[in-house]
Amino acid sequence: MASTARRDVPEPPDFGILKRLARDQLIYLLEQLPGRKDLFIEADLMSPLDRIANVSILKQHEVDKLYKVESRPALSTSDQLCFLVRPRVKTMKYIADIVNADKMSGRSRKYKIIFSPQKFYACEMVLEEEGVFGDVTCDEWSFYLLPLDEDIISMELPEFFRDYFLEGDHRWINSVARALQLLNSLYGPFSRAYGIGRCAKMCYELWRELEEESEGDSQGRKPEIGNIFLMDRDTDYVTALCSQMVYEGLVDDTFRIKCGSVDFGPEVTSSDKSIKVLLNAQDKVFSQIRNEHFSSVFGFLSQKSRNLQAQYDRRRGMDIKQMKNFVSQELKGLKQEHRLLSLHIGACESIMKKKTKQDFQEMIKAEHSLLEGFDIRESTSFIEEHIDRQVSPIESLRLMCLLSITENGLNPKDYRSLKTQYLQSYGPEHLLTFHNLKRIGLLTEQAAGETLTAVENRVSKLVTDRAAGKITDAFNSLARKSNFRAISKKLGLIPRLDGEYDLKMPRDMAYVFSGAYTPLSCKIIEQVLERRGWQGLEEVLRLLNGTEFSEAGAAEASPGRDSQRTVLAVFLGGCTCSEMAALRFLGRERGCRFIFLTTAVTSSGRLMEAMAETRA
Repeated sequence: MASTARRDVPEPPDFGILKRLARDQLIYLLEQLPGRKDLFIEADLMSPLDRIANVSILKQHEVDKLYKVESRPALSTSDQLCFLVRPRVKTMKYIADIVNADKMSGRSRKYKIIFSPQKFYACEMVLEEEGVFGDVTCDEWSFYLLPLDEDIISMELPEFFRDYFLEGDHRWINSVARALQLLNSLYGPFSRAYGIGRCAKMCYELWRELEEESEGDSQGRKPEIGNIFLMDRDTDYVTALCSQMVYEGLVDDTFRIKCGSVDFGPEVTSSDKSIKVLLNAQDKVFSQIRNEHFSSVFGFLSQKSRNLQAQYDRRRGMDIKQMKNFVSQELKGLKQEHRLLSLHIGACESIMKKKTKQDFQEMIKAEHSLLEGFDIRESTSFIEEHIDRQVSPIESLRLMCLLSITENGLNPKDYRSLKTQYLQSYGPEHLLTFHNLKRIGLLTEQAAGETLTAVENRVSKLVTDRAAGKITDAFNSLARKSNFRAISKKLGLIPRLDGEYDLKMPRDMAYVFSGAYTPLSCKIIEQVLERRGWQGLEEVLRLLNGTEFSEAGAAEASPGRDSQRTVLAVFLGGCTCSEMAALRFLGRERGCRFIFLTTAVTSSGRLMEAMAETRA
């Protein structure tokens, strides 16, 4: 199995302290408004808040009622209102409407806004324009990091991808830098930092500035994390666009994992109720199958079921004392494991039903052809049929983007044909989505007569003088979409197979995509860590047109053995379950531990939804 450990892997650091720090700060902020109060919470903060401070903790600190921030103002009777929100303009207008309505009715109340993770000047400007800035007090809840599992930390900022990579908005850079500063102070100092991408470079540089200002609080402590690697999502779009094949990835694609948990509906629970399940290492069943290729999961669950039954059967022939020990020590755990086993079997069956309806095998075959560069016309025909049958607007977009990136953009005839068919099938209101995808470089049209060689030559001239300054977003996306084939060849992303690929006992990270493709992002991390820098990867960097860096930290002179085998992989713009599974595999093979810090867990569906923009 892919999860079988082959070397001694370091234990992960204790990230529970991050939760305690966040909880203590929130309690302190709530107590700044003494007395009973109602708390208004923005929708996408509800799940993260529940992981930090549940309702009972809030009640202990005089929170009376909880309301969800919605378009329709809630009718609160409290004399004190507290708003826990993201720094968004529309939310400021919502709060201003409540305050102005109270003014109109002559009601006097206290209002407190707690921004998470930070407040922006634009929000204060809106409050001032609405005439309520003097009526509210503002604070920041520095809730940058939410541990989702023993090796996953999320900033829970799904909007980061669209804000930075599409809109060019740098407002979250400071949040990332402060998150890195917090991790460095608690688990560092990091001995070496590597990175690729302009966002990664900006985050790193701002973090180092913050470190200099704080005079290095982590100096003199034994580090728990040695190396850090920062990567922009746009360095590797291909991996994010491929269909996920590991169990956790398929659960995410099918049921959508949110804040580390998933809602299994009646089709999984075999009842009329939905059940919310936390997916982490505490789930003994999930922890053993999360990184497995889906083809291996049913066999494992079947064996697990037989083993559980054998443990239950041990009750027969027990005397009274043995039965008492069994009930007090083992029965509860067995029942919990049985419940989780039933849920994961139900989830597998539900995934199978959905994938069968979608002609999943034909789609995987088309994807593999695109990755390998064979039968492109046949794959294009499959995408056209997928659009015409209206299988899924998101899936159709994903396949078109994968075709575009792997083929150096679409030739004008194919681009116009696929775009026209898509708009006819799913509606002209999706026109703006095509504009967004083109801007970000996910779905582009080749210039007439432009060849791969011509594009490479033009980009090469642009990137030869790396000190010349910034290159525009258009040329950055042009370079990335132009060079997948060359990058794939240089790094050996398409494994050479002698016979069938053994998915039960995989030999490399390509197993996460059925042995057809090694994730580019993971391969880059592997190569850089192996070489302890970018030496020997100059040609790959030219093809990626990346802004790379490699810097020694304060702890490099006297590194601890375990800390040097613990790597913090930072994904700016989102990390997929497939990438985490691949790097966990690499870690077990190399005897190291990867910790994942991501702005949000992502997937092809989430990327397409971030780009989607419809106008009736």
